Amino acid sequence: MHEFLPTHRELLSCRTILVSDTSMLAADLPSITTGLRGLAYWKIEVTGPNRDLHSGHFGGAVANPINILCDLMARMTDADGIITIPGFYEDVDPLSEEERRMLEEIPFDEERYKASIGVRALKGEKGYTTIERNSCRPSFDICGIWGGYTAEGAKTILPSKAYAKVSCRLVPHQRHERISQMFADYVTAIAPDSVQVKVTPMHGGEGYVCPLTLPAYRAAEIGFTKAFGRKPLAVRRGGSIPIVSDFEQVLGVETILMGFGLESDAIHSPNENFSLDMFRKGIRAVVEFHRHAED
Repeated sequence: MHEFLPTHRELLSCRTILVSDTSMLAADLPSITTGLRGLAYWKIEVTGPNRDLHSGHFGGAVANPINILCDLMARMTDADGIITIPGFYEDVDPLSEEERRMLEEIPFDEERYKASIGVRALKGEKGYTTIERNSCRPSFDICGIWGGYTAEGAKTILPSKAYAKVSCRLVPHQRHERISQMFADYVTAIAPDSVQVKVTPMHGGEGYVCPLTLPAYRAAEIGFTKAFGRKPLAVRRGGSIPIVSDFEQVLGVETILMGFGLESDAIHSPNENFSLDMFRKGIRAVVEFHRHAED
């Protein structure tokens, strides 16, 4: 799609783009997504000895790639939850007072939030609320990590290789290509000579913020109001839809994000689901959007 857009501008000419790959705050609390985070994603390969070694014969004398990888990843954030990659925050705009005021209007029950995902405490960047952290601030996460012996029983080895898949959620103005290079340079710079590190960028995309003054945004507000019986809140979300920023940058067209997912949908988890009630109300909201967007 990224390559398709520039060569098919005339075919894709339009006034507004509507995307429904987003969610609401709750079934009785309609909301329109007004911002998305960008994304950068990498695969990391750490290589030590040229084969798996006997941990009794070599342990303590040869670097263990899994140990090294864990240490490298632990150094990507500090005790305050700040990402340590040099230059990472250069293009991050501070939250304005207006943005923080809008976020404060969002009802949020921290105890209910923790209970819904089964954790006893929350953790994130110091100085920001949970809603600010998961929507308007960058983040760093290890998405998967593996290596060595993982089958049944025990096998005393010092592994030859270790791997991880890692992502950063980015905020508007952070270019994923620039962040991707920063990350690769930093990881290889701090890696010890006892291992070889290979960082492979996998994919990425830019963040997006929808102007609230768009006539199409007002049409979306009307659609939600008619379908759900109350005016929707404006909410920035932490997920990424990279094609949306391409629509804006390549086609010069803004996107309206009218999604109807709920926290209970178990997105990206086993038993992902979608409520029939939301399905029907979503249909009505979109119909009303089209009706008023034509006015």
